[in-house]
Amino acid sequence: MPPESSRAAPRKRGRGLAIAGVAALLVVGFVVASGLMNRNASQARLKEWTDTQSVPVVSVISPTTGENKSSLDLPGRLEAYSRAPIYARVSGFLKAWYVDIGAPVKAGQLLAEIEAPDLDQQLLQARAALASAQAGEALALVTAQRWQTLGGTNTVAKQTVDEKTGDLTVKQALSKAAKANVDRLEVLADFKRLTAPFDGTVTTRNTDVGALINADSSAGLALFVISDTRKLRVTVSIPQNYVPAVKINTKVQITVPEYPGKVYYGVVDASARSVDPQSGTTRMQLVVDNSAGELMPGAFANTRIELPPTVQALTIPAGALIFDQKGMHVATMDANNKVVLKTVTIGRDLGQVVEIATGIAATDRIIDSPPDGLADGDQLRVVETKVDGEKAAAAR
Repeated sequence: MPPESSRAAPRKRGRGLAIAGVAALLVVGFVVASGLMNRNASQARLKEWTDTQSVPVVSVISPTTGENKSSLDLPGRLEAYSRAPIYARVSGFLKAWYVDIGAPVKAGQLLAEIEAPDLDQQLLQARAALASAQAGEALALVTAQRWQTLGGTNTVAKQTVDEKTGDLTVKQALSKAAKANVDRLEVLADFKRLTAPFDGTVTTRNTDVGALINADSSAGLALFVISDTRKLRVTVSIPQNYVPAVKINTKVQITVPEYPGKVYYGVVDASARSVDPQSGTTRMQLVVDNSAGELMPGAFANTRIELPPTVQALTIPAGALIFDQKGMHVATMDANNKVVLKTVTIGRDLGQVVEIATGIAATDRIIDSPPDGLADGDQLRVVETKVDGEKAAAAR
C-alpha cells in the first residue's frame, strides 16, 4: 500500500481546483451582473436624455422698464403757406403779361392786362343810360317844384301835383339804378388788370398774349398762381393711437431728398381734431420756416415727430407676441417652467419692440419667439436671456 502522504496530495489538488472553479464562476457571474446593470443604467439614461430632448427649449426674458423715447416717421407734402390761383372776372383777350414763373411779386403788382371790348361798350352804354336818367330826373324835379308852387295857390288840382311828385320819385329811382349799373361795370373793368393779392412768388402761368379769356372759368386752369413760400405747410396723417401724444407746438424734424443729411425744423401748427374713417388717421398741419427759399411747395418730405416718453412703460420684443383666434397673447413661464398664456394690449408699436399697455407685470418671465402650438400648462426647458439695454434702446 502507498503511504498516507501520497494519497493526501491528490485530494488537496482536487480541492484547489474546485475552489478555483467556484471563484471563476463567481467572477463570471459578477461580470455578467455588472454588464446587465450597466446596460440597464445606460438604457435609463438614454430614455431620460430622450425625454429631456423631446421637451422644447425656449429663451426667457424679462420686460424692460424705463423711459421709452420714440419718434413717429411719416411722409408729408410741402405746401405754400398762402396760395392764390388768379382767375379772370371779365371775358376778352389777354393783352399783355408782365411776370413769369419764379418771379417775386409784391401785393398789388400788375400781373397781366385783359382787353375786353364787349365790356367797354357795355360801360359806354351804361354811362349814356345814366346821363339820360339824370336828365329825366332833373326835368322831373323842376316840373314837380313848379306844380307844388301852383298847388299852394289852389289854382291846380292836388291830384296833378301828386302825379308830378310821384313822377320825380320814379325818375330818381331810375337814375340810381343807372348809376348802380355804371358802378358795377366800372368795378368789372378794374378786373381787366390782374394784380397780386399778397407778396409772394409766381409759381404758375397758364396763359399767353392773345389767349381767349372766359370770365368765371374757375373750373379750368388759373391764369396765374401766387404762392407765399416764406413759410411752408406740411400736412401729415397721424395714426389715431398716436394723436394724444402729438400736441400743438410739438417740434418736428423735416428732411427732403434734394438735400440729403440736412434737417429743417418746424412745429405742429394745427390739428383737424377728427379721425378719417377711411384711414383711421388725423390730419395735422406743420409749419416750417423757408426764409432761405430752399424748400419748394409741392415737394415730398419726410417728417420725424419726437413722441414724449412713457414713464415705467413695459416693453418686450415684437417677436414675443402670439396672435390667434382668441386675440393677442404673450407666453410666460411660472415657477415650475410651465406655460401661462396672458392676454395683452399694445400701447405703442415701436418697431422691433412693442410697448405693452395691459396684461403683464415687470416680474413676468416672457418667452421670446415662442414656438407654434403652445398651450397653458405645457412643460418647457428654459434658457434665461439677459436683455441688452443698449440694444433695446437702439431698437426703440
